[in-house]
Amino acid sequence: MSGYRSIFHPDLFSDQTIIVTGGGSGIGRCTAHELASLGARVVLVGRKEDRLRVVADEIAEDGGEAFFVTCDIRDEEKVKASVGEIFNRAGAVHGLVNNAGGQFPSPLSMISQKGWETVIRTNLTGGFLMAREVFMQGMNRSGGAIVNIVADMWGGMPGMGHSGAARAGMDNFTKTASLEWACAGVRVNAVAPGWIASSGMDTYPEGMKQTIKTLANAVPLKRLGLEAEVSSAICFLLSEGAAFINGDTLRIDGGASLGNIAMFPLPDHKNSKPYEGFHRAETPDVLKDI
Repeated sequence: MSGYRSIFHPDLFSDQTIIVTGGGSGIGRCTAHELASLGARVVLVGRKEDRLRVVADEIAEDGGEAFFVTCDIRDEEKVKASVGEIFNRAGAVHGLVNNAGGQFPSPLSMISQKGWETVIRTNLTGGFLMAREVFMQGMNRSGGAIVNIVADMWGGMPGMGHSGAARAGMDNFTKTASLEWACAGVRVNAVAPGWIASSGMDTYPEGMKQTIKTLANAVPLKRLGLEAEVSSAICFLLSEGAAFINGDTLRIDGGASLGNIAMFPLPDHKNSKPYEGFHRAETPDVLKDI
């Protein structure tokens, strides 16, 4: 199997330690692989040890370096302890990719308080706790870069209002942290993926899967994005090439968050060629028959 086909030079993150939360699957797994291929020591953080171990083993098989720490990022004391363990093992942390998240489809009227708060804690509070602890336990002295993962919530998120509220909060947290922490040499940015062909698509109920199969029709580029197309943006924002980018959120959605398709219908075409950088990419089952 050939290695990761990154567009960046292979020692871009040499001698750097970068944390990736939610690194056991999807965009997090892909990003961890690309970072490792670029010389980073990757720290995978998540709740499920078996998934983290598989990705760490994949990275080692490909010649990279990774270790994992199991942690529920919604638990403040566990986050403090886990980040402390990472600093003890690595000595320093140069980057954080706040990727962990999760949600379930539901109209607002059917979301319970428990369901609402669970999604907010996962997609907003957990990211805040990880960023705060990485900053307080080391980046406030050494500097670094943080990239938060949000979502296409610019026009609301009907059917996932809890996630939309959390992601909008993370976008605002990104702006605030970028101002407050700049004096320590810490840059904070975010990426907002649109519809990305990732393993998470297979976790939704059947009705949602039927909708997923039609999503490309609402994208000006007429396709879904790939995990590698998100990872490359994350790697850029972590890199020295983005040294003057701070407090920004980069949309990675093929233009889906723009315009009004009722007023300007999108013509069919096959002119957008995907960037297939991830050598271990797997097509979600829900997309294999379209």
